[in-house]
Amino acid sequence: MDKGKLYIVATPIGNLKDFTYRATEILSNVDIIACEDTRVTSKLLNSYGINTKTISYHKFSEKQRSEILLKYLLEGKNVALVSDAGTPLISDPGSILIEEVKKSGINVIPIPGACAAVTALSAIVNDGIFAFLGFFPQKISEIEKLKNYINDFDLIFYESPNRIIKTLEILRELFGEIRVSIARELTKIYEDINTFSISQMINYLQRTTLKGEITLIIHKNNEKKEDFEFLSSATKLLNDGFSAKDTAKILSLLFGLPKNEIYKKIVENNKKNIV
Repeated sequence: MDKGKLYIVATPIGNLKDFTYRATEILSNVDIIACEDTRVTSKLLNSYGINTKTISYHKFSEKQRSEILLKYLLEGKNVALVSDAGTPLISDPGSILIEEVKKSGINVIPIPGACAAVTALSAIVNDGIFAFLGFFPQKISEIEKLKNYINDFDLIFYESPNRIIKTLEILRELFGEIRVSIARELTKIYEDINTFSISQMINYLQRTTLKGEITLIIHKNNEKKEDFEFLSSATKLLNDGFSAKDTAKILSLLFGLPKNEIYKKIVENNKKNIV
């Protein structure tokens, strides 16, 4: 008996019209669709008149459901895996299933489509050098590790609307007034994509109704590492209430640079962060 095929099918991240013809064809013809949430997927399937049987497959049932789906595949049935939105396995369940399927010599076929991280990045000025790191870390020790990458890559994260302002405040405390972009409601009627310094972004978001998953892009710092550390220290002192002149005096002692030179850098950096 021939083994079945596993299709990894990307779904729209907001606008249902972003579904591809090939994806609709695959979902219409497989034997079963594994869904992160069957209720969410049913809306998409109904809009395209797809009546294929569905089964839930989420992070709390990955191991158990993987065994069931593997059995289907070994019996020669074709299976499609979808997430609630975007491309499966990009911060969504599926890795356990893929691992087991690969061990069994079953073909895994990706059906490309929407991905929030890439969609957001495509609408923002960048040089194509970036790292997608999934959901934003919750532990300060993990966030501090970002300093190892922040000078070399644009860093892309997913974040919840309930945490985004707190996340930005933590980033400002650790890294100063770096530039960030936030994309919300991607492909929907109220799509919103902006790039500001962190303080400007916080002010903007505090005047905005936040809902839906957020894509956060932390732009790499183009300063030399020494300048980045210097400006981060300056920003922390200024945020603590020190004047530019007092900040220049303190940093002059720490970095061994002339006060006038430091003061000039502080003023130039402040101008750069004003929109």
